[in-house]
Amino acid sequence: MSLNTHEPTVQELFDLTGQVALITGGTGYLGTAFSHALAEAGASVVVASRTQTRADEGAASLPVVGDAKHFGVTLDHKNDTSTKDGFNAALEAAGQVDILINNGQSGAANDLTDATREDFESHLANASAYFVLARMLRDHVVGRSAAGNIVMIGSMYGMVASYPDAYDQLVAASPVGYHALKGGVIHMTRHLAIYWADDNVRVNCLSPGPFPNENVNQEMVARLCTKSPLGRMGLPYELKGALLYLASRASSYTTGQNLVVDGGWTSW
Repeated sequence: MSLNTHEPTVQELFDLTGQVALITGGTGYLGTAFSHALAEAGASVVVASRTQTRADEGAASLPVVGDAKHFGVTLDHKNDTSTKDGFNAALEAAGQVDILINNGQSGAANDLTDATREDFESHLANASAYFVLARMLRDHVVGRSAAGNIVMIGSMYGMVASYPDAYDQLVAASPVGYHALKGGVIHMTRHLAIYWADDNVRVNCLSPGPFPNENVNQEMVARLCTKSPLGRMGLPYELKGALLYLASRASSYTTGQNLVVDGGWTSW
């Protein structure tokens, strides 16, 4: 096997010029930061949201580097028809998709004391959606004889349990279905990476630690800060570098991995 003798610069490794990235949940708290990271690196970004208005607004807010163009599409990844229509809309708008960021997320907030079977399965449906979209991306790039790159969004709660005392008497515990979902996403990443390596499709996972938004109970946030070695919560921009690493050629020899950005939480 011949090796490419050209050694790209760091700037070239992280450059997404000419690449098209589709991100689900691209207008959410973390999704917005992810979308901006991709656009700032030169990608054309297809922002997917459950409503066209939010998708269009998200796309319009992104910086444009060079000849990049951004688009908004409606895509509810828990709905099979919407998933197919949304992916096809992305292809029609951008002409191709090279990178998929499986970031969309929704599920019942009920904790393990009162969650029904339906509540639990409302979380697991996100894993099914991640798989369906990942396979669509794989089939698309294989059909083009091109390389593909998939980034799943996991969570530290796919690796460790939550602390009961952080939630006690304040809010419901972290949903048990969410923990099952994120643990499954992390392992699905490994499985798909192995099976699709010969197809020139890389699959990795980014697992954020505590990144609560401003609407979260602030007393609970103060408790969570005591559980972090860095003593604070993460800010969305602190995930941009990790996402860009996984989405770019900088990680060209990385597949099947779970990159954890958690302020040291899982190192205790």
